Amino acid sequence: MHNMALALHNKGFHVSGSDDEIYEPAFSRLKAKGLLPEKMGWDENRITTDLDAVVLGMHARKDNPELLKAQQLGVRIYSFPEYMYEQTRHKKRIVVGGSHGKTSTTAMILHVLNYHKHTFDYLVGSVIDGFDTMVGLSEEASLAVFEGDEYLSSAIDLRPKFHLYHAHVGIITGIAWDHINVFPTYENYVEQFELFIRQLPEGGALIYCADDPEVKRLCELTPCRARKIPYHTPAHRVQNGQLLLITEAGEEIPLQVFGKHNLQNMMAACHACEEAGISRSQFYEAIAGFKGTAKRLEVLKQTDTSIIYRDFAHAPSKLKATIEAARQLYPERKLIAAYELHTYSSLNKAFLPHYAGSMHAADVKAVLFSKHALEMKKMPMLNEDEVAQAFGDGVQVFTDKNRMYKYLLEHYTGQENMLLMSSGTFDGMTLTF
Repeated sequence: MHNMALALHNKGFHVSGSDDEIYEPAFSRLKAKGLLPEKMGWDENRITTDLDAVVLGMHARKDNPELLKAQQLGVRIYSFPEYMYEQTRHKKRIVVGGSHGKTSTTAMILHVLNYHKHTFDYLVGSVIDGFDTMVGLSEEASLAVFEGDEYLSSAIDLRPKFHLYHAHVGIITGIAWDHINVFPTYENYVEQFELFIRQLPEGGALIYCADDPEVKRLCELTPCRARKIPYHTPAHRVQNGQLLLITEAGEEIPLQVFGKHNLQNMMAACHACEEAGISRSQFYEAIAGFKGTAKRLEVLKQTDTSIIYRDFAHAPSKLKATIEAARQLYPERKLIAAYELHTYSSLNKAFLPHYAGSMHAADVKAVLFSKHALEMKKMPMLNEDEVAQAFGDGVQVFTDKNRMYKYLLEHYTGQENMLLMSSGTFDGMTLTF
């Protein structure tokens, strides 16, 4: 939401906003542009008929006093995705959907377009090199590239966000059950991707990972007016900790990212860029300089004998893919993997069995969950034994961040690689080793 506020301000709009609390870096970024509210909290007097529109974020509840006032006055109310569509309705929209890999794939597309000096609007879920904000809007662009989240749009609009972007080119990177608080069955969840496919227009394109059995099945069986473009993991090899892409012409291109999942993301981005007018050779030229995104296999420390990565992994499939990627890059080096259960799904006892074997490729495996987080989410308490049983593979489970940190220090001598994986902060645990 704060990135949208910055993007609209940069476009010349008069922007104001409300929140009950604003954290860094949003606080400083909004302050620098003069967009901070005079005081925190909700005040219905901020809502008047002088407003052209109100954009409602997921954080605001149905009984929010400012929302109620806007409804009473008849001010036009948009959800975040509705307003992104409103700003780009006359542009060609590429929307990246999938249970995992959305941010990396979107970032790759943006990097390549930016490298070749294309003009475009965008929405991406992470900070990336070359971009001041995570949302960009302009008058002149004829193309928009959106990361397409399948989560709900707002408290008063329970449709998944990616449906509201009305993609011309749709990407599905993978399907693995997530957001079980709003999609209580796997079938409910998969249905959202089926609807996404059916919405694609004639003359558009559906780009999908044919290496994912569920994606392949769904995309091949679901009626679709758009062209279907399957992609696979490209030819590659690893040499001395370096991933080399092997092109169709046999050329080897050193990449700055690694892992089978990133190679798949790269091919999705390649096809999307072709739909945007970028040639295959132009794509390969640009992608060699892509360094990844913040918190996605981000290097925290590197020596001649050790690398420590921070990663946003939270879904079982992403957790497994990240660990296997790190193992493939340095097969002889001991691998320590630490993971925090942080999302609603991951802290749900019924969902835990999906993590079975997900950390198998690591040598040392540690899982943290915070009892405070469960209390804040008003969820039933877990115990360490049932979490350990769900993960299997000799995983050590902790509820105390300090105990987990001590455990990791006991196993880290400076000769190992380490993965620190969470969509949170490890309950505020120090990440220095």
